[in-house]
Amino acid sequence: MPSVLTIAGSDSSAGAGIQADLKTFAALGVYGTCAITAITAQNTRGVNAVQETPPGIVAAQIDAVAADIRPDATKTGMLASAPIIEVVAAKVREHGLPNLVVDPVMVAKSGDRLLRDDAVTALRELLLPLAAVVTPNLPEAEVLAGFAIESDDDVRRAAKEIVGLGARSVVVKGGHRKAAEAVDVLYDGATFRDYSAPRIDTTSTHGTGCTFASAIAAYLARGEPLAEAVGQAKEYLTEALRRAYPIGGGHGPVHHFHRWWEE
Repeated sequence: MPSVLTIAGSDSSAGAGIQADLKTFAALGVYGTCAITAITAQNTRGVNAVQETPPGIVAAQIDAVAADIRPDATKTGMLASAPIIEVVAAKVREHGLPNLVVDPVMVAKSGDRLLRDDAVTALRELLLPLAAVVTPNLPEAEVLAGFAIESDDDVRRAAKEIVGLGARSVVVKGGHRKAAEAVDVLYDGATFRDYSAPRIDTTSTHGTGCTFASAIAAYLARGEPLAEAVGQAKEYLTEALRRAYPIGGGHGPVHHFHRWWEE
């Protein structure tokens, strides 16, 4: 059975972070393992507190998994600080962890910051060069590329800038743009490919980024080529949004197990 290691923060509302990652892996038929980078007191309305995991403990978690359950893909989410990013990058290199999907989590759905300012440089310089694919939303792509994104041409220029930082490919997600279709753009250093789906009118968007990146990692672990992995992840997330239930008083979670539940 393929396995995926997720390196990310927890979410006490179970809609994002480690919890969303593991639900996605289970739904897509891969075995999920994890290394927890932070514990958050979080619900659908916001993040109330964050306790970062000591970098040495993050390293020990990765070592423990890599020594016993070799991952077929690896996914990062909330990494919180430069020291945590440094140790994660070092362990990815040490263990040769394959198919690294980097979700550059910077801000929660509620608007709360999840990445320190000093960690952005570490993310760009240490982790992106190890990534098979990076999955920023538009605000994250703007930070990584260093300019505002307002047009289709800007999206493509940002994608080129991010790949220029060392990543093998990037998916610039289109969920933040104002359009009837949500269009994600994949750039692999040579060609562009667009993935379009109708925009779903829902408030249940908590964990969309985690779920999308985890689905890509799951399909890569199953042996799918990147372009197909992104397309299948897009389809899975779109349906998870469409069939989500209104849980909580803020941004509720997507429906990870929609394929097995009746309407």
